[in-house]
Amino acid sequence: MADLQIPEDFCHNDVEPKGKTSHSDGENFHYIWGDGRTDGAAFSNDDVKAAYEERGEEQVPLGIHGTSVAVDWDSCVAAGSCMSVCPVQTFQWYRTEQDVPAADVLGATFEGTGLTEQDERLDYTDKSQPIREHDCTVCMACQEICPEGAIRIESANQEWHEKAAGTYVIMKSGSENPHAHD
Repeated sequence: MADLQIPEDFCHNDVEPKGKTSHSDGENFHYIWGDGRTDGAAFSNDDVKAAYEERGEEQVPLGIHGTSVAVDWDSCVAAGSCMSVCPVQTFQWYRTEQDVPAADVLGATFEGTGLTEQDERLDYTDKSQPIREHDCTVCMACQEICPEGAIRIESANQEWHEKAAGTYVIMKSGSENPHAHD
């Protein structure tokens, strides 16, 4: 397993998401965290750089997509290993649904109809989008197989997703509900 590129606390405390990408079901979405970085593996990978050049697109920092299923798009080199092992198709190649520059997915809505097989990417500018983050079973297979360590699975980060969304509720214990947890 490659060293994880996403810091453990990337979304904790006072960190605000940069934006989000929504699922067309109107209920689910995933946050995009941070401004990104140019020292991720995607910026030094020859296949990725050549694909951006062929498209005539500028390669820019993209940040971390997702919270409990977090993908560092600046480290993602479109290997697709995550897709080949995911038992619930959490990921899709975002460009196979909307062929737009990666920077343009901020605020976009996706149907979840993108391709989900390892070798179905459009090219090496494509990214593994955790479009069905809400379906993740936390099997950790994608995190373990990613050759760049670009994926961090942490179900406890759901708390930070809910806090950012304003939906976090503290369950207080006490006599009125003795089975709740603090």
